[in-house]
Amino acid sequence: MGKYSEQEIVEIGKAFDDLVQSIGETMTLEEVGYAKSAYELCWEKYNGIRMKSGRPMMLHVIEVAQIAYSEMGLHSKSVVCSLLHNIVKFTDATYEEIQEKFGERVALILKGLHKITSIDYDQYNVQSDTFRKLFLSMIDDIRVLMIIIAHCLANCRHLDEIDGNIIVNPGDSVETISKKSLERFFENTKYLIIPITHRLGLYNIKKELEEALMIYENPKEYYEIKNKITESKVKQEEMMADFLLPIRMGLSQQGIEATIKWRTKSIPSIFAKMQAQGVPFEKVYDLFAVRIIIHNSKPSKEIADCWGVYALVASLYKPEEKRLRDWITKPKASGYESLHTTVHYNKVYVEVQIRTERMDYIAEKGGASHWSYKASGDKSQTVDEWLNQIRNILEDVNSVDFNPLDGKKAQKGKADKIYIITPQGEVKQLPLGSTILDFAFEIHTSVGSQCIGARVNGKMQPIRHVLSNGDRVEIQTSKKQSPKADWLGYVNTEKAKSKIRRFLKDEEMKDSALGSSIFHRKLKNWKISISDKNFSELLKKYNCESGIEFYNKIANEQINLVEMKSVIMSLNEADA
Repeated sequence: MGKYSEQEIVEIGKAFDDLVQSIGETMTLEEVGYAKSAYELCWEKYNGIRMKSGRPMMLHVIEVAQIAYSEMGLHSKSVVCSLLHNIVKFTDATYEEIQEKFGERVALILKGLHKITSIDYDQYNVQSDTFRKLFLSMIDDIRVLMIIIAHCLANCRHLDEIDGNIIVNPGDSVETISKKSLERFFENTKYLIIPITHRLGLYNIKKELEEALMIYENPKEYYEIKNKITESKVKQEEMMADFLLPIRMGLSQQGIEATIKWRTKSIPSIFAKMQAQGVPFEKVYDLFAVRIIIHNSKPSKEIADCWGVYALVASLYKPEEKRLRDWITKPKASGYESLHTTVHYNKVYVEVQIRTERMDYIAEKGGASHWSYKASGDKSQTVDEWLNQIRNILEDVNSVDFNPLDGKKAQKGKADKIYIITPQGEVKQLPLGSTILDFAFEIHTSVGSQCIGARVNGKMQPIRHVLSNGDRVEIQTSKKQSPKADWLGYVNTEKAKSKIRRFLKDEEMKDSALGSSIFHRKLKNWKISISDKNFSELLKKYNCESGIEFYNKIANEQINLVEMKSVIMSLNEADA
C-alpha cells in the first residue's frame, strides 16, 4: 500500500503524543526518551506496513503500548516492548539490533513473545491441561504475558485486524474474511486470556474481553440486554439516587470523605445470571453495583475505615450475610483488596464495594499497579517484587480456571516437564533434562535412529544437547547414521533408551547370525569340526561370555580367522 498518508502521519503523531503525555506523569525523562527511541525505530522499520484492516501498524503498536501503561500499570521496558512487539516478525530488524539499542532484557522479552506466537494453535485444544501448561511454562518473563493480554485487548477493539470480521450491530452487513481466524481468536480469549486476566486482577480488561466475546457468541442476546438497560436508564438513576441518599448523608455526618460510584453490572454478567437462574432480564434482582471509595485513609486505618463504612451501610439496609466478601483482611492473590456486601433494597439486591483510594487504584489496574502505586526508592527492586508476586500467582497453573464453564481443576503437578516445538508448530512434552536425541525419538523411531543433531532456535547443536522449555527444534538426519551404544548416555527418556537398546539388540543378533554363518562355513572349508568342550575353550581364548559375543567379534573382524584355525586344530590335537 506504500507509505503512510499525510493524514495517517498526523494521526500516528497524535497517538504517540498522547502516549508520551501519559507515561510522562510517572516516568523519568530518561525513561520517556527510551520510549521515544523505540518509536523512532518503529518509524524507520514500519513506515508503510499495515494491519490486515489497512490501519497503519504504527497505530496498532502505540495502542498496545498505551494499554500496557494506562490500563495495566506497566512501566518503561514494557512500553518499549509493546512498541517493538511485531518489529522482528514483520521487518528486517534483528534481536541483536534490539539488544544493542535497548538492552538484553528487552530482546529477551521480544524473543519470549515470538516463542508464544509461533505455537500452531490449530493443533491444540486450548481447554486442555497440556496446552495451558505449555502456554504458561513458555513464559520466562511475566511481562511477556502482560503484553500478550494488551495485544489481545487491542485486537478485540479492532476485530477486522484478525483476518476476519463480525457483525458489531444489528442490521450491519459485514463480509467475513476468515471465520476460522475469529473462532481461534475468541477460543483463545475465552479459555486462556480471560481467566488469566481474572487471576491477575485485571477486571476492567476482563470485562471488555467478555463483552467482545459475548457479541461474537450471542450478539442477539447482548443487544437485547443492552437495549433494556438503556430503556430503563431513567428509572435506574432515580432508584439509585434514592438508594444512595441516606449513605451520602451518613458519610457526611460522620465526617468521612468518599466518592460513590454506581453502575449496572456487565452485560455478560447479567446474561450469566439469566442462564443460571433460568429467568428473563426483568427477573434478575442483582443488577447494580455501588462502589464507595474512602479518601485520605491512613495505611494503619484502612481496614478500620472500610469496616466503619460497612457498619453505616448495614445500619441502613439489611445485608445478605452469605454474600459478605472480606478481601481487606486477606487480599486476593492478585493483590485485590475490597470489602463486598450485598444488601436488600425495594425487592432488589445491590452489591456494595467498600475500599480506599489505594485499594481502588490497584483494583482498577491489577497486580502491576501495586508496585507503580508505591513506586519510590529503588524502582528496579519494586519491579522485581512485582514480577515475583505475579509468578507466585501463576506458579500453580491449575489455580487458574481456564474453563469458565465448568471450573474443573486438575491435580497440581511438579514442574518436571518441558515443551518443545517442531518447525510446523506442533508441541511435544518431554521430561526436564531431555536432549535432542530424546526429542528425535519422540517424533519417530526412524528420526531418532538417523539423528545427527538439530537446529535449536536456528543454531546447530549436537545430539547430546539438553533442551530448554519452549525451544523450537528442527532435527537433522542422515541415512548413514545409526544408533551407537554410547547413545544410551545421551538420552533421558525411557522411550529413547528402549528404542536404542532394541536397535542394538537387533544389530547384535544380525551380526551374530552373520558371524555364525562365517564360522561354520570356514570349518566346512577347512574340513575340521569342533566339540562343545573345545568350543567353550575357544570362547575363553577370545574372552567371550557367550557364543553370540564370539560370533559378533567374527562378524566385526575382531578375530583373526587364520589364527583361530590354528587354535581349533591345537585344541582338537590335545583332545585326541
